[in-house]
Formats: sequence, C-alpha cells, structure tokens
Amino acid sequence: MEEALIGRLEAAVSRLEAVNAGQHHPSITPRDLVDDASARDPAILAFDELVAGALGRVSMAAGKIGADVAEVTGLVEKAFLIAKDLLVRTKQTEKPTMETVAAFMGPLNEIILQANALAEGTRSSHANHLKAAAGMPLPIAHVEESWQMAEFYSNKVLVEYKNKDPDHVEWAKALKELYVPSLRDYVKNFYPLGPVWKPLGSATNKAPSAPSPPAASLTISSTSSSQPKSGMSAVFAEISSGGTQGLRKVTDDMKSKNRTDRTGVVVAEGTHKAPSFSSTKAPAKLELQMGRKWVVEHHVGNKCLVIEDCDSKQSVYVYGCKDSVLQVKGKVNNITIDKCTKTGLLFKGVVAACEIVNCNSVEIQCEGSVPTISIDNTSGCQLYLGNESLEASITTAKSSEINALIPDAKSDGDWVEHSLPQQYIHEFKDGQFTTSPVSHSGA
Repeated sequence: MEEALIGRLEAAVSRLEAVNAGQHHPSITPRDLVDDASARDPAILAFDELVAGALGRVSMAAGKIGADVAEVTGLVEKAFLIAKDLLVRTKQTEKPTMETVAAFMGPLNEIILQANALAEGTRSSHANHLKAAAGMPLPIAHVEESWQMAEFYSNKVLVEYKNKDPDHVEWAKALKELYVPSLRDYVKNFYPLGPVWKPLGSATNKAPSAPSPPAASLTISSTSSSQPKSGMSAVFAEISSGGTQGLRKVTDDMKSKNRTDRTGVVVAEGTHKAPSFSSTKAPAKLELQMGRKWVVEHHVGNKCLVIEDCDSKQSVYVYGCKDSVLQVKGKVNNITIDKCTKTGLLFKGVVAACEIVNCNSVEIQCEGSVPTISIDNTSGCQLYLGNESLEASITTAKSSEINALIPDAKSDGDWVEHSLPQQYIHEFKDGQFTTSPVSHSGA
C-alpha cells in the first residue's frame, strides 16, 4: 500500500514538472529549473519532499472532488513549482531592488492573480474551497500569519462537509497541513531570514528590470478585485523576498495627538489611495480617528481589509459593510460590528468585548481571548472560538440563528457546532418567574 502511494505521489510530481516546463513562460526556462548545484542543495531537496508529500496529499484529495476544487488546487501546484524555480534563481542572482523585485516575482504573482480571479465573484458550490486556496497561493515568509485569513474559509469547509463528505474534510485538513506545519517548518529551517541571494559584486545574473511598481498600501492593506495589479502585488513580492521596507507604519508624528493640523484622521501618503468600495450611502472608509478608534465603513466586496498597527487602548468600529472580510492583527480594547451583511471578522483578541449589532449573516473568529461577546438584533451569526476564548460570556438579545463553533477535543482540526437557544419558556412558580431555553427532543 505504501509503495503504491509513493509511486502515485512521484508520478504526480513528475506530471506537475512536465506541465510547468511546457508553459514556455519567458521568465522560466529549462536551464533555470534544474542544474547540478540545485540538485544537491538541501533546501531544494527538502522543497521537493514537501511537494511530493504535503502538496501531494492536497492534490490527491482534490482529485477525488474534481471540478473547480481540482482546478484551483492545480494553481496551487503551479505556484509551488514556480516558487522552487525562484528559490533556485535567488542563489544565482543579486538581491533585486524595489524597482526590479516585481519583475523577479512576476511568474508567481501571475499565478496568484489567476487564483484570485477564480475565487472572486464565483457562484460555485465550492466557493469556500476556492477562497481558502486563493488566499494562500504561496506565502514564502510569514506563513502562519498568512494562513490565518485562508483558515477563515477552510474552517467553513470543515463545518459544511463534516458529516456530508469526507473527501472535502480531507482536502481542507491537507491544505492546512501543507502550510502549517509543513511550509512553516520548511521556511524556519532553511530561510528564517528570507531568501539567500548571491553576494553583491560577484559574477551574477542581474535581476530583470521593470518599471517602478505602484506605491505599496500602508498599514491598512485594502485592494480592489477590479484592479488586481495595484499595491498588494508589490507588497506581497517584497514580503516574499524577506523585506518590509515597502510597508509604512503609523509613526508617532502621524498620530492625532502629535499632528499639527489636528484633523483626527491618519491619511495615507503618496498617490496610491485605498480603493473605493462605495455603498449608496457613503464612500468607503478605513482610518484611525483621534489615535484611538479605527473606523471601517461602507466597504462592499472587499475581502482584504487589514488593520495591523493597533494596540490594547484602541477600539475598532465596523459599520455598513457587505460581503467583506476584516482582519485585526493585534489585540485591541473592543470591537463593534454594526449593520453589516455577509461580513467576516478575524481578530487576535480584545480586552473588553466584541459586539455584533443589527447584522445579518456574519462570521466572527477569535484567535485569542475575548471576555465578552454581545449579539443584539442579529440574524445569522457564526462564532468560531479558539481554546483561549472558550470562557467567553456570550449575551444575545433579539437574535436568531446563532451558532458557536469550538475545537473538537477528540480530533485534530475539526469543529463542534453548538446552537445557542433563541426560544425560551417562562413559567411562574413559587411566586416568581423562571426562564429556561426550549429543548427539542426526538429524531
């Protein structure tokens, strides 16, 4: 059985390499793919093992499902093969500048755009599969951080198919194992400080030249699906190369208390502006007001909203968003999501509370601790609570279809769904009313 499985995996790797070699991309040639030095390089050999093992399991699971899941998994396979080529070329090339890094990373970025195009606006019954795979084409660095957004959709696959189809559950688990721990451990072992470039001044292949990439987005990463080649492509390329000089932080002089104009709004410098996902009521907004409150308003169809530079003294207020996803990467004081529809929120943790008010079909995932969760006048809310947030106090009022999902202690990666009561029985006994949730029995 094991020999047959190994044979199938080796055949899959050979097939993928043949497909990649046949693409005739101008930046990828047979000379680049394999040479004697790279064949003996421990980092490249380990990468081949990762492709044959962890990626092979994802491919096998996708083959059982077929359709668009197999298609998007094929893009992930191509991304890994292109990444191998880039890793080989880095040791033959001087580190590119900010002006040339986009051209060097071009083949990988093209696959990323293809995966995003496949996932964006799709009406496929496997939409969560596509978004989970598209969100993680290949994060060479910061793997755990990058996986968090993809896991948002991967968890939805696990919940939806847990008792319906084991092939989909196998695919979602294999995808997670591919990145965490497989790719994460690979990067830590071989590229903890980023790719290894050839020393400057030696006889080397220079990185390809290219026009200056668009200015990178600032602390707030927010990209438009209608303009996929703007800011984030350059940011991803720079992060992948192991640097972060293209990212600007909210410095002391940008904070409201230190600003001379006292407008209370941190404005992005340069010509690159956040894309306008305007609603009919007001323009989209994502800004830090008075140094204390992050305001995210009226975004529609924006799955890449990110707040990075935040602290436990700040709050986050999300209002009027639709079909969007916001990720809060630091711990804040409290988060309020108000009048949002089909919106996802992924956050590290809060000091005080997370409040969901006047919402419809929202999904909330906490990776750290949250003392209190308040749900008011909301229809449809999925709460994903990690081990650190299991002691949270959940208060509901005038709300329906509220489900809390917690990790299954008996398995690895599964979620157990608990429906929170929305109907109660009030009975007058011994001089006072007693209230208890309605329980349903029977098959």
